[in-house]
Amino acid sequence: RLTGSNLRCSWCDTAYAFHDGENLTLEETLQKVEAFKLPLVEITGGEPLMQEDVYPLMQALLKNGYQVMLETGGSLPIDKVPEKIIKILDLKCPGSGEEKKNHLENLKFLSPHDEVKFVLLDRADYEWSRNLIQKYDMASSAQILFSPVYDKLALKDLSQWILEDRLPVRLQTQL
Repeated sequence: RLTGSNLRCSWCDTAYAFHDGENLTLEETLQKVEAFKLPLVEITGGEPLMQEDVYPLMQALLKNGYQVMLETGGSLPIDKVPEKIIKILDLKCPGSGEEKKNHLENLKFLSPHDEVKFVLLDRADYEWSRNLIQKYDMASSAQILFSPVYDKLALKDLSQWILEDRLPVRLQTQL
């Protein structure tokens, strides 16, 4: 998890990542990752693309044989992210208060192994997301995830809306 974020979503669950953290060299970071002895690494934040050193980190992880995922808030360009990285583009819905910061140009850089995530606060967020998916034909270029804001939108309601509209999305929940 990298420190810093240029967004302040109303329902953010990782505000602790805005400021705290420790500075590590690339080598120190790779040593910490290696200690886990796992094949998959997810880079997240805050907003990881705020740090230029994330690009050499991604390249080094790929070179060392890791499967790498990058979760980004979608407000910064992803065009420099290596193709092999699994990008999770977390588009911000109106309920977050940050929807105007979405960099929709990023949709051009998605691959079928990538994901677009929508965290939904209410029916208005659902309809906004549904319309955006249809407008940009997102289902043809990436997997789509819908996740209700914890303790704000009932999983049952969101499930029903998805089924009624036959949306090509996966339901994701926070525990």
